[in-house]
Amino acid sequence: MIKRTFDSQDIRILKDRVDLAFRTVKEGLSLENSQRAAVIEAVRLSVEKEYITVLKTIPIEEINADKSGIRTGLLRDNGIGTVFDVLKTDMPALSAIYGIGTNMAARAKVIAGKIADDIRKNVKLRINLDNKTFEYTRIVQSVSGYLKTESLTAQSGELGRKLPQDAQEELKRIQAANSSFRWFFTRGSKKQEAIDAYNRLLGKMSGINALPLYNEIKHAKNVSEDEAWEDFFLHSVSFYNVLERLVPEHFSSGSDGYGLSDEIRGGVESTELDLNGLKCTLRGYQVWGVKYVLRQKRVLLGDEMGLGKTIQALAAMVALRNSGSTHFLVICPASVIINWCREIESKSDLKVIKVHSAGKAEAFNKWLEESGVAVTNYETLASLSFPETGFNISMIVVDEAHYVKNAAAKRSKKVFDVCTYTDRVLFMTGTPIENNVSEMIRLLEFLQPAVADHAKSVSTTAYADHFKERISPVYYRRKRDDVLAELPELIQVQEWCDMTPEDEKQYVNDIIAGNVMEVRRLSFRNADYLNTSSKVARLREIADLAKEDGRKLIVFSFFLDTLEKVASIFAGRCIGVINGSVPPAGRQEIIDEFDKAPAGSVLAAQIQSGGTGLNIQTASVVVICEPQYKPSTEMQAISRAYRMGQTRNVIVHRLLCTNTIEERIMQILYAKQEEFNTFADESSAAKLDMEIDNNTINNIMADEIRRIREKYAGNTEPDVPMLTVQQDLLPDYTESSTDTHVI
Repeated sequence: MIKRTFDSQDIRILKDRVDLAFRTVKEGLSLENSQRAAVIEAVRLSVEKEYITVLKTIPIEEINADKSGIRTGLLRDNGIGTVFDVLKTDMPALSAIYGIGTNMAARAKVIAGKIADDIRKNVKLRINLDNKTFEYTRIVQSVSGYLKTESLTAQSGELGRKLPQDAQEELKRIQAANSSFRWFFTRGSKKQEAIDAYNRLLGKMSGINALPLYNEIKHAKNVSEDEAWEDFFLHSVSFYNVLERLVPEHFSSGSDGYGLSDEIRGGVESTELDLNGLKCTLRGYQVWGVKYVLRQKRVLLGDEMGLGKTIQALAAMVALRNSGSTHFLVICPASVIINWCREIESKSDLKVIKVHSAGKAEAFNKWLEESGVAVTNYETLASLSFPETGFNISMIVVDEAHYVKNAAAKRSKKVFDVCTYTDRVLFMTGTPIENNVSEMIRLLEFLQPAVADHAKSVSTTAYADHFKERISPVYYRRKRDDVLAELPELIQVQEWCDMTPEDEKQYVNDIIAGNVMEVRRLSFRNADYLNTSSKVARLREIADLAKEDGRKLIVFSFFLDTLEKVASIFAGRCIGVINGSVPPAGRQEIIDEFDKAPAGSVLAAQIQSGGTGLNIQTASVVVICEPQYKPSTEMQAISRAYRMGQTRNVIVHRLLCTNTIEERIMQILYAKQEEFNTFADESSAAKLDMEIDNNTINNIMADEIRRIREKYAGNTEPDVPMLTVQQDLLPDYTESSTDTHVI
């Protein structure tokens, strides 16, 4: 006799699990659809307002632009002065105007409708932190909600793929075992079928517990206005990616393939990408750039500064790795080696090996043996010995490629020689070089000689369309206006610098002295800061790049003496210093002068006083000299340039030094921000303290003093402090407004 190993209660539990799982999938799909619909509806309302605003400015005479015989004078005399007036006036009222009549009124309506449709289709929305209209707020809230529930809907979709599609059929087979009475009168074959069905379904549902996900989906909360705008400020790229995907006609980052021939465009478009392992989100134009790099193999990417050339190069390496490639080489200026290494580590799962300074030979050999991304600079490259035969590099990236435009220079020859080890070379430069065709040609000759030779014969100016078409197989450049319809965009970069020996000596002394205010002025306390400060060196490079790109920059610091040093670094290029002692009228005079100043000009400002109440739209590069204790302090300062009226994307550079308390401070700020994001749906978020308090700073300083003691213990060199004094009690490192270094 066939016996059951389960009872009716077991069947009910299994059925409930199955029903809940399928209901969770349904709720997830419903949530996704409702969030998607909310975004689309919010955009529609904003577009309606935008296009009506435009229609109200179009004079009535425009409906007669094609000489259609509409008597616009009569319409204007009767109070219908714009295209919008035609649309809002009903047909009886319009046709009742003496001299208009039904036919002319109908023609006017049709033409006005066509004008309106054309305007509506071409409305591009530009969300701006300083233009928080009701309509834009609805868009930001809806997208924030979409993003916050995106993981839930993705999980529900994954759950749906795991669920057995024959679950209902299996439950029907199990019904024979659902009661003792029914079981008694069921044939033996049906009994075995019920037992088998139960065991199969139980196995298929093993490990599936939909209840937590179901509860999360059912209790998903709306996002508040403040929370949504904060989210937009921090994650604008994710916001625009959603908008470009759902309503591309109003947020698209531009048509793909700017300046490319139809043949190249088609080839690039068909290129497949596997970006598994890339830990950041690409914009649409960046995806296109990656495909171009992979398709064309040996190219010069000349995107305007701030459009993310580094991320595109990194994505190309990830895609190649996923297809079996192993060795990648990045050649860049020494000042950006740290940034390259950090970008690779934080935004991909690629292994990075820094080949620079002490241990460069060992690091280089490790890369040869183990694969990954080797990052080195032009000077170190000259000392490296590559295998003569049997070695292939999957891809070489040459950053700031204008450094090798002189083919006769030793640096250029070494780069060109190393590039013979690969079929894929990516030159990158954001420095405009179109004005000097000969310089462009020298770079292009190395990449694709045939293209360069052909380009020589067709033009003497890089602005000629046919010249651009000839070089499009090897040279691709997008400007911000080409690809970012929603400008301005905020781009934030952490500029990690390796301390120079002089920086480190001063830093060690300041740490042991226990004065956090002096420690925070790291690299600017260096006595020979003009020549040996790592932050000053990077600041100069940023300023020079800004000048070449037609930009001005504003430099923020908490400390007055740091700003005075910034003024001395740039001498005649620094328009002035804004601090607490400068009255409002005086500040405006400085800003007015800065507005009229040429590209490359610098404005220095104390972050407390220059970070509020000022409009500095002519600056599109922002530099922050040291980490602040409150993210809101930095956000307020950045918003002086990143505001309504800004016509360029704003690039923020944070100057930071590795292996110092600045790393700890940034880690804590990042953790606090992650905590804020995690609890953003909770009412407690408003109470979350984002500021680093004095107790935390005390602990950081105490840990750093211990680390420095251990590192230098027993060192007898005269320029390194002896660390023998016990310091059991540390001072309270309060950020005091009475400190002589701040105003």
